[in-house]
Amino acid sequence: MAPSIKVGDTLPKGEFGYIPWMPELEDNQLACGVPSKISTDQWKGKKVVLFAVPGAFTPTCHTNHLPPYLQKYEEFKAKGVDVIAVLAANDMFVMSGWARFEGLKDKILALSDPDAKWSAGLNLSLNLTDKGMGIRTQRYAIIIDDLVVKYIEVETAPGVTVSGADAVLAKL
Repeated sequence: MAPSIKVGDTLPKGEFGYIPWMPELEDNQLACGVPSKISTDQWKGKKVVLFAVPGAFTPTCHTNHLPPYLQKYEEFKAKGVDVIAVLAANDMFVMSGWARFEGLKDKILALSDPDAKWSAGLNLSLNLTDKGMGIRTQRYAIIIDDLVVKYIEVETAPGVTVSGADAVLAKL
């Protein structure tokens, strides 16, 4: 099923669970962090790269999808990107743990889309119930400029191509 949004559309409002990075998280002084929410409204006037993965700590997401975004962080910033965010159906504590493990700090926001609810509203959810993983986000990437979609691509086969850091950088 194709996404229900396309280039030129205004990004639908969403609110995600989020645990902001703080130094106390680095050495586990603060075991869980402070739960918070982030709204797409906060992206008004900003250039945002949002990429979604089926799950934190899953093989492709953990080794092939997220790391290149962190490795190329400065290249994204040089192209005027204000916010880079990774989105998954995992809860915000898992996303925070993954962010700490990957060393994201405050460079990439690790956002929780519980039950892929927001993604499902865009026809971008994935039913992995038969694999014991429930409803997840599809693997996709969106470039948003002042809440307007400038790029949206969804992976149609296993692996990372159109939603990867290199593909997104080429479209900025």
